[in-house]
Amino acid sequence: MTLGQHLVELRKRLMISALAIVVAMIAAFFLAEQVIQLLSVPIAMIAEQRGTEFAKLNFTSITAGFDLRLRIAFAIGLIASAPVWIWQIWAFLMPGLTRKEIRYTVGFLAAAIPLFFAGTAVGWLVMPHIIELMAQFVPAQGALFFDAQYYYDFILKLLLVVGVAFVLPVFLVALNFAGVISGIAILKGWRIAVLVSVIFAGLATPAADIFSMLMLAGILIVLYIAAAGISLLVDRRRNKRNETLLETTTP
Repeated sequence: MTLGQHLVELRKRLMISALAIVVAMIAAFFLAEQVIQLLSVPIAMIAEQRGTEFAKLNFTSITAGFDLRLRIAFAIGLIASAPVWIWQIWAFLMPGLTRKEIRYTVGFLAAAIPLFFAGTAVGWLVMPHIIELMAQFVPAQGALFFDAQYYYDFILKLLLVVGVAFVLPVFLVALNFAGVISGIAILKGWRIAVLVSVIFAGLATPAADIFSMLMLAGILIVLYIAAAGISLLVDRRRNKRNETLLETTTP
């Protein structure tokens, strides 16, 4: 294909992806009310404990309600349409990849996508505890009004950060497959990995919520060790293959 043909194909696939996202966003917009109710569960629990006037979801502008629903629709639409736009990206890149690169890419996606959603699930489990714990520091004579935009951004960023953190070990394995870093090097860095995991968990969770911090840090450390173990196995297979190749080529 010529450069012009590639650009035409790229435009076609981008249009299909954009259309899929827009259609999913429109459908998700009508589910935004249910999503807001789901996100407001921690606020409802706080209000039940300390009174309905203590904790409320606050909308500070005329368009705040519509803006929040639009942002929720975009996030859900992007996730719901992921099979379409991921396939469009894959179909555009696949003809230029070798069979080995295709196999590695499929393996990477097969590991990264479930880990990302597992990370968001862990973030979702931790999120109510963080909100409830922080609400305890508000004095009894005060009131806690959650700004809707800030509240949504906090939850979204928490889920994304934890989800991406779960995918990082897959990048280590990918670098090992590429020959950039060895399994021994990954394993030797376990002390740094433990320190980084604890610091990250401490930043992602409140300092007073020790259980959530230890749970998150423990999962990240286990994933790091798993990445080191897989890399060691890959190095072992690679070394055996190189030794066999050397024996067959040596006269």
